[in-house]
Amino acid sequence: MSETDVTVVHNCAVFDGVADTPTPGAAVAIRNGRITAVGPEAEVRAAAPPGAHTIDLGGAMVMAGLLNMHTHLSLSLPGPGGDTVSRLSPHALALYMASGARRTLNTGVTTVRCVAEKAHAEFALRDAIEAGWTAGPRIYTAGRGLVCTGGHGHEGTDTLECDGADGFRAGTRAQIRAGADLIKVMISGGIAGKHEAIDTPQMTNDEMAAVIETAHAWQRKVTAHAGPAAVIEQAVRLGLDCVEHGYQLTAPVARLMADNGTSLVPTLIVTRCKDFFDSLGVPEWMQRRSLDAGPQHIESYQLALDAGVEIMLGSDMPPFQQTEGTTATVLELEHMVTYGLTPLAALRAATIVPARWLGAGDDIGTVEPGKYADLIAMDDDPTTDISALRSLRWVMKGGGIVRDDRIGLAA
Repeated sequence: MSETDVTVVHNCAVFDGVADTPTPGAAVAIRNGRITAVGPEAEVRAAAPPGAHTIDLGGAMVMAGLLNMHTHLSLSLPGPGGDTVSRLSPHALALYMASGARRTLNTGVTTVRCVAEKAHAEFALRDAIEAGWTAGPRIYTAGRGLVCTGGHGHEGTDTLECDGADGFRAGTRAQIRAGADLIKVMISGGIAGKHEAIDTPQMTNDEMAAVIETAHAWQRKVTAHAGPAAVIEQAVRLGLDCVEHGYQLTAPVARLMADNGTSLVPTLIVTRCKDFFDSLGVPEWMQRRSLDAGPQHIESYQLALDAGVEIMLGSDMPPFQQTEGTTATVLELEHMVTYGLTPLAALRAATIVPARWLGAGDDIGTVEPGKYADLIAMDDDPTTDISALRSLRWVMKGGGIVRDDRIGLAA
């Protein structure tokens, strides 16, 4: 190590994501964007070169940056707010999404999984972030979501209409050609489709099989927007890797998901977000469909927990969206704990579990040597109270500080 390229973050406690409890009086050493050591402060500082740069966090709690596995940086729901986004030119859309990416990073979400974005703009955004042209989280993306003709979300450029096994196979290959890390399909209706219901089946078994087989042949996982248990069961039996929402699960289908290793991103916040809907002028029919689905949504989530389904954080709402005194990401984690997860399990559902799903567990998700220095710091301990994330005040990505409230720094 040279004296000029080592940073030591110290005067903090560290929840590394491996142990169940934080290490007090700890420090983290970083070189070239990656963690080189973590442990008791005296040991880490003694091993660092004398001229290493130091960052005093004033007793903060440090953990790995959050992963939000259900994001849409170009989200446009029915109503005036969504119409404004839908009318953006391609150039304006890219700038709008870049603004959202920066705001997402500042809220402690250092990695996102985009599950349908307009006009493939997120590919350019991903490249721009990686090149250092703009600030934002690490982006994994599905490209455009695949839907049947007239299916859920068909109205925008964030989806691609396909029909028949050959059509869905071609659609899958088109997303992979564009650079997609995974594939997203809409296998049922949802909240935002006026001419459908949450439990409307929208793909045949042959179509689902074509997507899953093709994606898996190209080493890509498949996630599905899905509400009803019967449709989810069919997809899980065909090899589906993840379910988004899962509004209407049953105990047998939840057990089937667990047995087959199919994960769930429950997005509990989407059926309890009236303030967000009101801010966008979302019409009454959609608000009622969403809010009325809330009780069964919670029951489904709890059935998944009881069955041992792997749970991952995802907000659907913009990760940075301010709601109920915090962000959508943190509020989603609070819902996940309120309705069944322990704070420790929720933190792992927001870090190492999704990192492994993405195939990125060697790079992100815990505070360990060799991993990227994607770190967040807060005043309180989220392992005992998940709402401690509301006290977030410092964010680092790849060894670079992007937010420090003490000096008014925000990317």
